[in-house]
Amino acid sequence: MNSMDLTKSSHKYFHSFCIRPNTRFQSQGENEVIIAMFRAHPITLLFPFLNGFVFFVFLFISNFYFIAYLNLKEILFINFFALVLIFNYFWYNLINWFFNVGIVTNDQVVDVDFNVTLYKEVSYTRISHIEDVTAKSGGYFATLFNYGNLFIQTAGSEINTEFMNIPYPSEAAKIINQLIEKTHNNG
Repeated sequence: MNSMDLTKSSHKYFHSFCIRPNTRFQSQGENEVIIAMFRAHPITLLFPFLNGFVFFVFLFISNFYFIAYLNLKEILFINFFALVLIFNYFWYNLINWFFNVGIVTNDQVVDVDFNVTLYKEVSYTRISHIEDVTAKSGGYFATLFNYGNLFIQTAGSEINTEFMNIPYPSEAAKIINQLIEKTHNNG
């Protein structure tokens, strides 16, 4: 990605890197425009899904062992219970990926984190309070699929914001730095 047009809507990697998404969030102001929205790169779901697949294969193979020691009802109960656990593992990882988002507007950066699906943490950082934006990417998969972490440092006692495993972290840093420059030039 060489240059990014921030005036046109675009979505990449299953909506994990969106420019000008057609969406709103709960505390969005009237004149506030969403510039970008980030969530973890979909490749980060590969390892949880591979783990779930390994659990499923293990369950299938263990059924041949269970036949010698358990009756049919007990085997069906174990299979049902194990399949529910595997499905919940898949579902939890998918929901966690989908609902943990970062939103960059013309006025602020919003970090929405869902933990354990029942706990939501939303942090807001004004663009004018941002001191430093750092993009970090390391490792074989992160380099191959171009994803990494974005750290936003603020002045004083405000919460520092971080977006983990997002696609194009350097492009995301550029977007925020452009907004910071625009804010400093206007203010």
